[in-house]
Amino acid sequence: MDTTSLTGKDLAAAINADTKQRAAALAEHGAAPRLVLVVANDDPASIWYVKSLNRAAERNGITCDTVDLGVEASAADIRAKLAELSEDASVDAIMLQTPLPKGVGLDDVSLAITAAKDVDGVSPLSLGLLATGLPGFPPATAEAVVELAKAHAVALSGKHVAVVGRSNVVGKPLAQLLLAENATVTVCHSRTTDLPSVTSAADIVVAAVGRAGLITAEHVREGAVVIDVGTNEGEDGNITGDVDSASVTGKAAALSPVPGGVGPVTTALLMRHVVQAAENAR
Repeated sequence: MDTTSLTGKDLAAAINADTKQRAAALAEHGAAPRLVLVVANDDPASIWYVKSLNRAAERNGITCDTVDLGVEASAADIRAKLAELSEDASVDAIMLQTPLPKGVGLDDVSLAITAAKDVDGVSPLSLGLLATGLPGFPPATAEAVVELAKAHAVALSGKHVAVVGRSNVVGKPLAQLLLAENATVTVCHSRTTDLPSVTSAADIVVAAVGRAGLITAEHVREGAVVIDVGTNEGEDGNITGDVDSASVTGKAAALSPVPGGVGPVTTALLMRHVVQAAENAR
């Protein structure tokens, strides 16, 4: 069987083109969208990601500032800065970068981000809005999975989707988004008994656990669609997914690559969320 590659490049480009146009329209009226990234770590991966977001914002005509609170920042320090930015009318969107300092919980401090500016949907309030179907910003990575499937004409309505991973960043919000698309969703995790038997019964398998090569041919039925959300750094420094692509290729009907699949769509959606937040505030 030929396995189609569910690349995200064209979709990301289309989203970015629309975002850039909308940002320019706001700027013409003296109100360019503004994103603030709040950092409290010295993690190399986080530093790289912040730089990539700054570049993406610049390409899309979005003003992007970084506030570095330092690795010694307390939960109170982070909450205070997020609350301050939430009240600042010149700020349209806020993103809190992880990891956070030791002893600081994301759920605790992220509550200080007002939902209208929580463009990556990290706070419990934003996740609650998503779960109840009310307006808000979903986590961009979870949304990217749905948008990537739609862009490649992968049917979701009525299909059985196995989501491997139950994080608040991908697994749980993705389940909500898939339910909204009328899919039947099974969420798998580390306590799932006989994972291959569960995932191989699904029409679509989404891998989002952060374990390189976890999903192999035995986890996938013939002709299934596999979407890989994993980004794991290999010993050679290259990024690999949660799916053993060599094993699955030839058995799955379609597979998203890592890198180049969900990743670029996630970044594009984040930028679109920033512009949406700015439009909503005007």
